[in-house]
Amino acid sequence: MKDLVKLEKKIKIKFNGLDLLQQALVHRSYLNEHPEFKSDHNERLEFLGDAVLELVVTEYLYEKFPQEPEGKLTNLRASLVNAHHLAQKAKELKLNNYLYLSKGEAKESSNTKARENILANTFEALIGAIYLDSGYKIVKKFIERNLTKDLAKILTQGLYLDAKSKFQEIAQEKYALTPHYKVLSEVGPDHAKIFKVGVYIGPEFIASDQGLSKQEAQVNAAKSALKKKGWQ
Repeated sequence: MKDLVKLEKKIKIKFNGLDLLQQALVHRSYLNEHPEFKSDHNERLEFLGDAVLELVVTEYLYEKFPQEPEGKLTNLRASLVNAHHLAQKAKELKLNNYLYLSKGEAKESSNTKARENILANTFEALIGAIYLDSGYKIVKKFIERNLTKDLAKILTQGLYLDAKSKFQEIAQEKYALTPHYKVLSEVGPDHAKIFKVGVYIGPEFIASDQGLSKQEAQVNAAKSALKKKGWQ
């Protein structure tokens, strides 16, 4: 077992037992190479953690911004819980040092899209494990301490703005056309697929970019299109 007591100190959470914490760190690929391993992989915990994370962040934003419309709250939430941001939080907590990965996955750089996806999923699995072990109040404090603290920076830098909406608004104003998006390629296994999406105005190709989901790839493509057009 990895030194999970050290990780407990890093995340400032004391688990009642280390089994859940360990499971949160187990990638499916590790079990393919080590079928005898006692722990299950982290995908069920990730599923739970995703729901807990969305509830905590939604509640936080609802209470903090009582006058803001649903649309802005949705954008703020997306800026906090997107895969890139979650991966950054995982890196800050050094989760990469505790992952149970196959030899092939372990060789990948922590800066690749696939590894970012794994780190984001692990962060959600960790949230699921904390919730099951310690309850809602503790996991809420963990999320606010590690995630929602970034909200001031997001607001100051306008990082919550929806690039797709902004690009669509300007494109409609200048071209009287609504941009459309097309998946150009999908690479990688199902659990770590990378999508490449192109954005078009009418038949004209404007820009393309990648993401860990089609939605993320569309947003990134819109950001690239805004930059290319000088519409930022």
